Amino acid sequence: MAPWLPLLSLLGLLPGAAPAPPRRAAGAQAWEAESSELLAPARFALEMYNRGRAAGTRAALAAVRGRVRREGPGSLYSLQATLEEACNDPTVCQLPVSKKTLLCSFQVLEELGKHTLLRRDCRPVDTKITDQRSESLHSFSSLFNKDTLPEDFVMQVASIFKEFVTTYNRTYETKEEARWRLSVFINNMMRAQKIQALDRGTAQYGVTKFSDLTEEEFHTIYLNPLLKELRSKRMPLALSVSDPAPPEWDWRKKGAVTKVKDQGMCGSCWAFSVTGNVEGQWFLKRGDLLSLSEQELVDCDKLDKACLGGLPSNAYSAIKTLGGLETEDDYSYNGHLQTCNFSAEKVKVYINDSVELSQNEQKLAAWLAKKGPISIAINAFGMQFYRHGISHPLRPLCSPWLIDHAVLLVGYGNRSDIPFWAIKNSWSSHFPSLSRVSRPLSRRCSWLRDGRRVPQGEQRALA
Repeated sequence: MAPWLPLLSLLGLLPGAAPAPPRRAAGAQAWEAESSELLAPARFALEMYNRGRAAGTRAALAAVRGRVRREGPGSLYSLQATLEEACNDPTVCQLPVSKKTLLCSFQVLEELGKHTLLRRDCRPVDTKITDQRSESLHSFSSLFNKDTLPEDFVMQVASIFKEFVTTYNRTYETKEEARWRLSVFINNMMRAQKIQALDRGTAQYGVTKFSDLTEEEFHTIYLNPLLKELRSKRMPLALSVSDPAPPEWDWRKKGAVTKVKDQGMCGSCWAFSVTGNVEGQWFLKRGDLLSLSEQELVDCDKLDKACLGGLPSNAYSAIKTLGGLETEDDYSYNGHLQTCNFSAEKVKVYINDSVELSQNEQKLAAWLAKKGPISIAINAFGMQFYRHGISHPLRPLCSPWLIDHAVLLVGYGNRSDIPFWAIKNSWSSHFPSLSRVSRPLSRRCSWLRDGRRVPQGEQRALA
């Protein structure tokens, strides 16, 4: 075992976290659902609860009620379920055998026929939960173990949480939900401090708009698991650029990068990465910077899975098949899958082909400086709490085999003898979307002595 792994496991920084409910999406509709409609998501949640339990110790569903919110093709179920848990196997049960009733809160996302468990919170019915009507910070302090979290620390973080709620306009449906979010927030602040202590760059980690989301929820809603689960389509290798790479480069300063966009609660980073690349290519070829439509790819790219993720290599093929891209003005972004509304008459940009780039970092930099911004994929470890600076996590925390986010490579440089790549993200202007990173930039990466990593098999569109 690598010497870092026991430490990282102890610190709780290796992949894996308890899920939590997502916040309300703007414009979504919610109403009480018929009990029959709740059975499928409730049974799925029960299956997840029982996973790994011995046959004689599994819980059964006694009752369920809940609400459903619908937006586009997706449904978000908020369930209150009563589970009966009895141990009937004397080989694993402690005597005397007793029956336990649990009250569980589940949130289940159903999209394109696939269920995903976003939150599971179960407690015995006799658990006493403080129900204070005051909105003071003390209403949250009873959630935490005073032996492990000093009260002054809890109160200080609760104050920061109130500022976070105001800054990002958070609203929670119930006091229980607000308390749950505070507990997630505190755990995240502790996690951000651990990441900060282990980062070898100049990055600062702390409160961001994602600070009330657990790791699993953040990954489910904003990242793209297909980047590591599916093999990218092989594309022709690009010819190397003969000119050496300049010491630094930034396409933002040269007019080839559009403003920061927002993918919303949709795993469509792959579409934003590709449109950013094509926007830069069109600017270099025609001198006109157009903001292109990601929604066209979400709706009309039948090779990918819309908000459930996709591959840039597939997106390039879809653009060629469709005949080009419309502008964002003509085909605006709404952040969920809808019926394809592509119009060939409105196409403003087309591409001829796409290529993979060299594995050599200097050649990649030379290509970027001469040919424009590049569509890449990275391991997004720590980016939930990233604020600014050069991010350089420890190698075990940023495995090149756990690529899960597509972005746009727009430049590179060196600050205080720390080399970096500059990326454009798609998480809105409220998040530091143009970041400096020293981390894996593709599915397969190797290391150099200066700490940077070499992208392999990158995609790029040729207009």
